Amino acid sequence: METLIQQLINGLALGGIYALIALGYTMVYGVLRLINFAHGDVYMLGTFAGYYVALRFGFSEANPSFIRAAGLLLAAMATCAVVGLAIERLAYRPVRRASRLTALITAIGVSLFLENLGQIVFGANPKFFPQVLPARQFQVYGAATVTTPDLMILGASLLLTIGLHQLVHRSAFGRAMRAVAHDLDTAKLMGIDTDRIIALTFALGSALAAAAGVLVALRYPKFDPLIGVTTGLKAFIAAVLGGIGNVTGAVLGGIIIGLAETLATGYLPAALNPYKDAVAFAILVTVLLARPTGILGTTAPEKV
Repeated sequence: METLIQQLINGLALGGIYALIALGYTMVYGVLRLINFAHGDVYMLGTFAGYYVALRFGFSEANPSFIRAAGLLLAAMATCAVVGLAIERLAYRPVRRASRLTALITAIGVSLFLENLGQIVFGANPKFFPQVLPARQFQVYGAATVTTPDLMILGASLLLTIGLHQLVHRSAFGRAMRAVAHDLDTAKLMGIDTDRIIALTFALGSALAAAAGVLVALRYPKFDPLIGVTTGLKAFIAAVLGGIGNVTGAVLGGIIIGLAETLATGYLPAALNPYKDAVAFAILVTVLLARPTGILGTTAPEKV
């Protein structure tokens, strides 16, 4: 029972990370029907942004606090929001009216560009994120514990997810974004500045990915310019699993993938542990065979 509770805690923390990244995928897809494959690399840039801000202001193990961690989180989110705006303006907007294949190839190209640029600018060697949170453990049940990074991840993920839900469903920007997602041309005829809404959607998704990058580094401090490849792919799987284009589905998919991965780590035989990453793909295939649109996805009729 103690092992199960510990793995559930680990899975919820990891699932919260996947959910934040998956939200970026699902928002961009909902608005543009575009899979932004560069999103995982924006997550990587968020980790490096937090790392260099921590170095610049002298954050270290000697002065840890939740306030400093929150400051890093906001700085990384602001940085990557600007990066998201630049990516949308320079790479995706020029091909918006082109075929979906052109946009897809552009997304892959942006991803490769960011990965290689990261290795040139930051170096290929791994770096280690400073410990900006107090190192504490709280007993939950028996030997099962929750750490301060776990609490930070769970709390920040919950607050950001609730904030996004309120923004999408309770604000003028959210109504405009849903209108653009429903019909881009009609939204433009209704006076909505669609270019602005799409750009802000990219910025918002990139900020959430940056938050995930810093939160992961608080728990797993070792990182490098290629960390976004596998994590971004798993978050994309989470978005598809929950029903890409559905905000609630992205969160649900992230939690499912996080729990499945940690439970596999805890209960698979040692010989099969190297294959734990395949669990996410196996779950995706199983669900899509029964429900091709994902758990909460819907099929929209198209005119032909």
